[in-house]
Amino acid sequence: MIELKSMREIEEMKKPNQLVAGLHKELAKMIKPGITTMEIEKFAIRYAKKHGAETSLIGYKGFQYATCASVNDVVAHGFPNDQPLKSGDIVTIDTVFDVNGWKGDSAWSYAVGEVSEEAQQLLKVTEECLYLGIEQAVIGNRIGDISHAIQQHAEKYGYGIVTDLAAHGIGRKIHEEPSFLHAGLPGKGVRIKEGMTFTIEPMLNRGERHIYIEDDGWTARTSDGSLSAQYEHTIAVTKEGPVILTKQ
Repeated sequence: MIELKSMREIEEMKKPNQLVAGLHKELAKMIKPGITTMEIEKFAIRYAKKHGAETSLIGYKGFQYATCASVNDVVAHGFPNDQPLKSGDIVTIDTVFDVNGWKGDSAWSYAVGEVSEEAQQLLKVTEECLYLGIEQAVIGNRIGDISHAIQQHAEKYGYGIVTDLAAHGIGRKIHEEPSFLHAGLPGKGVRIKEGMTFTIEPMLNRGERHIYIEDDGWTARTSDGSLSAQYEHTIAVTKEGPVILTKQ
């Protein structure tokens, strides 16, 4: 069942979401060749503690870290490690904070040092897909309108849209209804209503859309070894239109 949030509840949700946005602002300055994703992990934990938030991913379904750190062909759910990032890498950092029982969720892809033109374009188009999807998150539309806007733009560039991982409702739980893919038909799916809060988080691959999960049960990689990028915001549907709760 989809839980519609009151304006008071949406205001409460802004707290963890704004902290996640603040973390990403700091990471944008930090991420350079030589830094490790484990250093990023430790910084995120310190940041949350300093600002009175809890890190929701630690222990979630057995996940051991506060951040998912996904490098190059890792699509999502990568484990932080001590391998230094290199110039030319793409790294996606995803995290969820909790303040007073409310969750905030955002993932962002970062270019490490100087990346190739192909990588730059992948990052640009994936971020554009995010905002084109958000534009469709208005009262009266359907979830399929979001998915279709993303799919159309991604396919103009020949990118594979990951359809094994989904966007999701969010509130007091990390994953609520609705759950939906980033490819679909306009006019189909759940009707969008005031008070809905959910993520939009397109994952685009330079190659095929197919992915596989490593033996650790978490790390998702592109099946063909191609680069992947992801951008994610948490939004709230209001009478005035979609409000980006994790706006940076």
